[in-house]
Amino acid sequence: MDEIRELSYALDTFYFLMSGALVMWMAAGFTMLESGLVRAKNTAEILTKNVALYSIACLMYMIIGYNIMYPEAAFNSFFPHISLLLGGDNTVAEVVVGGDDASYYSNLSDFFFQVVFVATAMSIVSGAVAERMKLWAFLLFAVVFTGVIYPLQGYWTWGEGFLDELGFLDFAGSGIVHMAGASAALAGVLLLGPRKGKYGPKGQINPIPGANMPLAALGTLILWLGWFGFNGGSELKISDVESANNVAMVFVNTNMSAAAGLVTALVVARILFGKADLTMALNGALAGLVAITAEPLTPTPGLAAMVGAVGGLIVVLSIVTFDKLRIDDPVGAISVHGVVGIWGLFAVLFSNPDATWMGQLTGIGVIFGFVFFSSFLIWGLIKGIIGIRVSAEEEYDGLDVHECGLEAYPDFTAGKS
Repeated sequence: MDEIRELSYALDTFYFLMSGALVMWMAAGFTMLESGLVRAKNTAEILTKNVALYSIACLMYMIIGYNIMYPEAAFNSFFPHISLLLGGDNTVAEVVVGGDDASYYSNLSDFFFQVVFVATAMSIVSGAVAERMKLWAFLLFAVVFTGVIYPLQGYWTWGEGFLDELGFLDFAGSGIVHMAGASAALAGVLLLGPRKGKYGPKGQINPIPGANMPLAALGTLILWLGWFGFNGGSELKISDVESANNVAMVFVNTNMSAAAGLVTALVVARILFGKADLTMALNGALAGLVAITAEPLTPTPGLAAMVGAVGGLIVVLSIVTFDKLRIDDPVGAISVHGVVGIWGLFAVLFSNPDATWMGQLTGIGVIFGFVFFSSFLIWGLIKGIIGIRVSAEEEYDGLDVHECGLEAYPDFTAGKS
């Protein structure tokens, strides 16, 4: 029995770590996607922002975030005890999960898997506020979001807080990760305002094309790959037959939902715009991935494809609607991760008998409300202290020169738009 448990420990720990590595690779996906969808004059700033936010997320989650989200003790199901740095149980080699047939894995592998989720949530914010936010204002917000805001709402759910007690279900984070990131992004965008020239005085919407569609497509495919770690790793173990079969189902459902989301978005864009819109297709794939993340295990592959297809439809309509409302989101992040994240949480009801309307509605309302208003407060404080928006001249010249002192494409940005 000891040898079997040692093998189980090694296998589950390795699976956790490799799943976390796949999710970490999603940072490259977000970086490439955003770089492709912004103008050339802002590319270096986007690259800087993404590598910096990942690093800040890792440090803040180590310093305080992990202990907030998974505390050794708590005042109640609303507030955990606060402690700094990894210590105590967090450095123990073995953690028991389950009962008599317990699975063992390194607790630090759990920390690694969780920390890359935090960075994913913060990456969502990056794309929505692109091309007009001050770099250091964004990074300051990242400190608070990854260290406190995200972990606290995570405690209420995955940390066995009050939302978990109410029966709110979110397998891998359609709400806890994606909707949370989108809620913070929406708060920032509302305070920030649209890019110069995006909307005309008579209500017209002026497209601002991205600089590099190959990078955007590459970023989407990297995210698609990383999502297998995102959803598959959330099974938490693979060392027995049932868990291995579950992981296989999660992989298949994740893939089918993304594929259906892309095809649906492509068709809807063709109907609405008369063209095969690549950016809508890419966002359709991401919408399918976000939609299935709340419950990738219990649906059949056919139902998973349906969930993704609805996500693909929703994301196109949502992006168009936000533009009509003059809410400028350069990469469609609020629609992909927020609006479709809500759909994904409701879609849990179609296949998981443990889900309830009240539980899902409560989770959606609490996560959105807390993250949006707390983020709005932090963005507002930063705006009042150092400002959050660059000057009109800096926006015209591009953030690369003014924020980073270099250009990503120096041979091609002489005639800036």
